[in-house]
Amino acid sequence: MDTRVLIAGAGPTGLTLAIELARRDVAVRIIDKSSEYFVGSRGDGMQPRTLEVFEDLGVLDAVLAAGMAPVPMKIHLGGEVVGERVMFDPVEPTPSRPYPTGWFLGQSQTEGILRDRLAEFGVRVELDTALTGFEQDADGVTATLSTGETVRAEYLVGADGGKSFVRKTLGIAFEGTTDESIRMLLGDVVAEGLDRSYGHWFATPDEPMSGMMFSPLPGTPHFQFGAALGEGETDVETALPAVQARLDALSGGQVKLSDLAWSTVWRPNIRLAASFREGRVFLAGDAAHVHPPTGGQGLNTGIQDGYNLGWKLADGAPELLDSYEIERRTVAARVLGVSAGLLQKYVDGDDDAHRRGEDTQQLDITYRGGPLSPAGTGELRPGDRAPDAPLVDANGKRVRLFELFRGPHATELVFGDGAPGEHGHRILPSGSVATGADLVDEGGHAYAAYEADGGRRVVIRPDGYVWSMS
Repeated sequence: MDTRVLIAGAGPTGLTLAIELARRDVAVRIIDKSSEYFVGSRGDGMQPRTLEVFEDLGVLDAVLAAGMAPVPMKIHLGGEVVGERVMFDPVEPTPSRPYPTGWFLGQSQTEGILRDRLAEFGVRVELDTALTGFEQDADGVTATLSTGETVRAEYLVGADGGKSFVRKTLGIAFEGTTDESIRMLLGDVVAEGLDRSYGHWFATPDEPMSGMMFSPLPGTPHFQFGAALGEGETDVETALPAVQARLDALSGGQVKLSDLAWSTVWRPNIRLAASFREGRVFLAGDAAHVHPPTGGQGLNTGIQDGYNLGWKLADGAPELLDSYEIERRTVAARVLGVSAGLLQKYVDGDDDAHRRGEDTQQLDITYRGGPLSPAGTGELRPGDRAPDAPLVDANGKRVRLFELFRGPHATELVFGDGAPGEHGHRILPSGSVATGADLVDEGGHAYAAYEADGGRRVVIRPDGYVWSMS
C-alpha cells in the first residue's frame, strides 16, 4: 500500500479526518483539486460541540484567539436604527458544558488553523491534485490522480463537497431538493463606517424581513453579507457596483462598500446521500449531506463526520467501520431537519427567524440505539455525549475530565472502588483524600453527571461519547 487512507477534499471535514489519522500514526494523504486555498468566510459559525472537538484536536486555543463571540444585530429600517436583536441568550459555562454558545471564525481561517495542526504531524495538503478515477477490491482502493500518479490505499474517503466526484462515481443517490424559488446573494466585503461590534440588518419599513445582513468577520476588515433575492431576479449581478446599489436602496447610501473578496448566488440544496459507504470507500461532509446555511450546521456536521470516522479507520475493526454510516447518517438527517426548519422561518418572515436554540448546538447529538451503544437506563446512556467535570488530583491540581479524554484513546472512569485499566482513572467522591493517581470530585459534578453515587465504571469512546456504563 502507498498509504492507508487517501482523502479527496481538504476542507474542514477532510482536514479534521486527516488530523485524527495522523495523530494515531496512520499513513494518510489528503489531496484537493483547487490550485490555491479558498479565501472567504462561507461556514463561519462553530457550535459548542465543535469547540469541544477542537479542544481534543489541539486547535481550540488558536480558534478562540482568532475568532469572536456572537454579537447583537442592529436593525436599520429606512436608514434609521430601530432596535437590536440577539441570536443567543447569554449563557454561562457549566461544569458539564464548558462552551455553552457558538463561536464565529471565517472558514478559510479555520481551515488554515487545521492545516497548521496537520503539518505538525508531517502531513500537508496536496493542492492542484484531483481524483480522476478509482477502483476497489477486497484489499484496498486503486486511485488515479490528475498528476498521472496511481495510488494504492486501504481506504478512500470522499470529502470533496456537494458535487462529490467520489459519490457520483459510486453512483450513490443524493436525495433531496434544490429550491430555485429561494435564492440569496452571499459574499464578503468591506463596509466602511459600520460598527464592527454589531451585526447589521438593512431593510425598508414596509418589508422589514426582506433585506440585507452584514456580520463582522474576525481577523479581517470584512463583513459577510447576505441578501434574499426576489422571484423576478433571475440574472443577478454579483460584482461590487451591484452589491453597493442593492445596499443603497435599503440604507439610503449611508455605507460605502469596497474590496469584494468573493460573492455568489446561493440556492438551497437540502440533500442526503442514500449511503455513506460502499466497501472501502466512505463519504463525509458535504459529499454526504448539504445544508442551508441557517443554523450553522453544515460545517459542524462535516467536522464531526471526520471526528467519528478517524478513530474507526485507524482501528479497522469491521464493526467500527460499519457503525460510521449508521451513526452519522442518522445525525445528518436530523440536522438537515433543523437547518430546513430555520430556513423556512426566514422564508415565512418569522420575527424570531434569527434566534438559535439548543437544537443547533449539537451537544444533544446521541448515538443511542446504534451498534456501539448497548441499551441503558437513566438520564445519561451509552451513545450520549460524555459530560465534562472538574476534579482535583492528589497534589491539589485541578483537572477536567475533558483533559483526561484528550488524545487518540478510549478512557475508563472508575467511580468508587476498583482498579482502572490503561487510560483509566479512579474518581473518588467529595470529601475523600486522593493518593497516587486518584482524583477527587470535590464539587460532586462528575458523580452527578455520570449518575455514579453507587459506584460505576464508564468507558468513553475516543470521540467523546459514552461507550459503556456498568
